[in-house]
Amino acid sequence: MLSEGDVTARTIRVVSATLATRALCAVLQRTKKRRFATTEAGARLLAAPKGPVTPVGAVLRGRRITSSVVAGFPVHRVEPRGGVRRTGATAYFHGGGYVSTIARQHWDLVADLADVSGRPVHVPHYGLAPQHTALEAIALGLAVVDSLAASDAAEGPLRLAGDSAGGGLVVLLGQHLRDAGGPIPDLLTVIAPWLDLAMSHPELDAVEPTDPWLSRAGLRPVADVWAAELELTDPRISPIHGSFADLPPIEAHVGSRDLTAPDTRLLVERVLAAGGQAVLHEEVGSPHVHPLLPTPEGRRARATLLATLGA
Repeated sequence: MLSEGDVTARTIRVVSATLATRALCAVLQRTKKRRFATTEAGARLLAAPKGPVTPVGAVLRGRRITSSVVAGFPVHRVEPRGGVRRTGATAYFHGGGYVSTIARQHWDLVADLADVSGRPVHVPHYGLAPQHTALEAIALGLAVVDSLAASDAAEGPLRLAGDSAGGGLVVLLGQHLRDAGGPIPDLLTVIAPWLDLAMSHPELDAVEPTDPWLSRAGLRPVADVWAAELELTDPRISPIHGSFADLPPIEAHVGSRDLTAPDTRLLVERVLAAGGQAVLHEEVGSPHVHPLLPTPEGRRARATLLATLGA
């Protein structure tokens, strides 16, 4: 949990990126950037078949995994290796631009989080565009929080975490729960959250050419479909346009070579201005969702993230 001394902390490592991160960015530029480079590429993302949501990789080794259906969508509950040792729970909302299912990197982080915290981690598999929309994902998230508040987190901390699109959902859920008078999480942890479907921050023109992964052109068709009948700036689906008063403490991780960086900084600034608690960990030279990536900076950020969520 955030300590009193961390209330206004803003951590930016003013150093050059490691060789490993620079090499990874070069690979991402060749392999990932074209998936988001044009409007046509974005349309292909929407039309691509969805992958499975079955747990894979490290999460399967020595951990009890159970499945349930909440609000019509599957949710996996992952216990720590050796069983649950502490009360409370975390819900993890995976990224994927609202078009892709959970990836192995997400499962690996979920496994680590369960082991470090000694608590179960619940993984909701929200519906994806174009078959599903933002309001459906929010409804699922609210139902998951209600369920956890009455079960695993009835006598322990309730924490929400997520990356990219899932990070945006986490902030939205914090705002919706506050407005509805629902169970309030103890902590929101976000990795490179997509906070503005309109992608309107004035600093994006400067950041976008440095991002080796994401481009607004490919994300715009996805945002339009995900928003459905709502405006892209509607605070019900774009949290950066909402109120930041009375939110749970927020811990945010982002790299400077990330299209989400300007809005992530703005999130922390607005929470602090509203009298809340927020910490920004920004890694200079790192790309999108770097705590999920195999770089020195990513491993360092991951350790920080796990220490906070696992406390």
